[in-house]
Amino acid sequence: MKKYSFILKDLDCASCANKIQNKLSENKDYKNVVVNFNTLRLSLESELENIKPDIIKVISELEPEVQVLDIDESTEKKEINYNLIRLVVGILIVALINFIPMSKNLSLIFTIIAYMILLYRTTKNSIKLLRSKVIDENLLVTISCIGAYFIGKQLEGLMVIILYEIGKLLEEKAINNTRKSIANLMDIKPEYANLKCENHENKVNPEEVNVGDIIVVKQGEKIPLDGIVISGTASLNTASLTGESKLRKVKENDKVISGSINEKGLIEVRVTEKYENSTVSKILELVENATDKKAKTETFVNKVSKIYTPVVIILAVLVGILLPLVFKLQFKEGIYRALIFLVVSCPCAIVISVPLSYFTGIGKASKNGILIKGSNYLDALKDIKQIVFDKTGTLTKGEFSVEKIKTYSDEYTKEQVLEYAALGEINSNHPLGNAILKEYGKNINKENIKDFEEVSGKGLIYKLDNKIVKVGNSDLVETKPENEVGTIIYVKVDEKVIGYILLNDILKPESKETIRRLKALNISTKMFTGDNKDIGIKIGNELELDEVKTEMLPQDKYNELEKLIKQNSKEKVAFVGDGINDSPVLAISDVGISMGGIGANSAIEASDVVIMTDDLSKIETAIEISKRTNKIIKQNLLFALLVKILVLALSVVGISEMWEAIFADVGVTLITIFNTLRILK
Repeated sequence: MKKYSFILKDLDCASCANKIQNKLSENKDYKNVVVNFNTLRLSLESELENIKPDIIKVISELEPEVQVLDIDESTEKKEINYNLIRLVVGILIVALINFIPMSKNLSLIFTIIAYMILLYRTTKNSIKLLRSKVIDENLLVTISCIGAYFIGKQLEGLMVIILYEIGKLLEEKAINNTRKSIANLMDIKPEYANLKCENHENKVNPEEVNVGDIIVVKQGEKIPLDGIVISGTASLNTASLTGESKLRKVKENDKVISGSINEKGLIEVRVTEKYENSTVSKILELVENATDKKAKTETFVNKVSKIYTPVVIILAVLVGILLPLVFKLQFKEGIYRALIFLVVSCPCAIVISVPLSYFTGIGKASKNGILIKGSNYLDALKDIKQIVFDKTGTLTKGEFSVEKIKTYSDEYTKEQVLEYAALGEINSNHPLGNAILKEYGKNINKENIKDFEEVSGKGLIYKLDNKIVKVGNSDLVETKPENEVGTIIYVKVDEKVIGYILLNDILKPESKETIRRLKALNISTKMFTGDNKDIGIKIGNELELDEVKTEMLPQDKYNELEKLIKQNSKEKVAFVGDGINDSPVLAISDVGISMGGIGANSAIEASDVVIMTDDLSKIETAIEISKRTNKIIKQNLLFALLVKILVLALSVVGISEMWEAIFADVGVTLITIFNTLRILK
């Protein structure tokens, strides 16, 4: 199955995007068809070759003005806007009719010409759509304006189409500005890479660079690919990736990720990932495709919009027939009110504002270093009532530190206990060993260490000056365990246990405050951990968690979370983990949130929401963005419906005219679009 992607240029209507998606989905040769109105991208899968001509044919029948372009084709090319030219000419003719004295016949001719010019686009679209058995707002406006002409309201009909066309142009500009605002938020794509050759550098496309190549990143440039610094130092701005304003200093052997900006310094980087697998590529792909997964509100609006326009036309016909019969109006007056009904009923404001709001919310989250994989997940965040946390790497740093060193006799000092442990750990890669080496802080001569052996799950053994040294748990050194909360490493020299080292994982500095703030939002907080009971209870008490479950295997976490979700079917349950070992529970939760760290690919793949830093406070930020987005959607829907209902009611009783009808359509649409932009503030 081959994946295809196209850009639908000049697609300026959300309901049109839905029509195209529904029509293409009817073709059995096309799978997973998605038309993303926010990014103008059509994506689908098919086993067929060269499907573009068929795609163009289908889309031209539904939306004659939409161009189907390949992804790599430029959409920034300046083109003549014929709709604007027709609008200007039409306005000039209308001005000519009203301000220059002329005979009745000449005025009639100019009026007909103005109608033909101004209604050209909507009439052409209506005819083509009717052939495809599709009805939309183009037909509603065309019927209204032609109807106004035949009942003697020629000038009013002209003003309706003029205001409608002005509104459509402004609407298109507003939507494009919104898209541009989101694009600016995610302006992380590198344009080039300085590929180092023998004695010079070549400026190349990042996609041409291979793993293992050396690239040079100069001051002011974006890092084009993920890699490891092999020389130089730099201060990196990762704000567009993580939302953090603080510069990150890097030196030799440090990892760097694509999309970061080198604010100061010069570094050479050995590339570790091809561009398509790089952090920046994955982030851009996630953000671009995020609104393909639609929220319930969006899905409902899309379904209703399919039957909305035919129903409106039927109601308008009933208004035109029944009003003269019931209220004894002139037939012409009934037709006029029915025409107003048609204009008011155009669903643009509702159909456009909902997906645009979700798209803007996802863009805002991305700016804060939060990747949300779909508008359905953005919508779900606001409804979370319980959050279950993993411990290591989530609530804690996953970095152990030496908390205590104890000796069992005066024969050995604490420094000697630490030294024996460090001598053994120099050959180990275990996190506990790294903590011991960090605490020791001295250079170690490996030459004196003989017969090193690592005992799985217990510790290590080595020889030093003919002494057998064991460093590990109580089973390895054959002693009774100490009653301490934490991880204990014992040291045994020959047949004598000389002391132990107590290590504990470090709580993240923001953990306590984040838990407190989540509780303030009436969210229950719990922890599932594989650690022992004493450590789990200690962390739980320190953070004041509502519930703690310890000594859990991965399947225990899965079963317990599944039970929790079933018990609280009406509430959303989120799980927060490091995205590496918690894939099953992240997948089963209503919202899986992973603490991504910088560039952790496993985290990006595993969850619904990715925190690009390890900052727990971003969870609250994501929830707040979700609530704000939902609030704006409700405002838009309520405002649009109230205005339309009010104008409809006034039109039925004869108070409102075509002017109010146009405001209820394009005016309300523009207001909802501008209100949506408040999400970015």
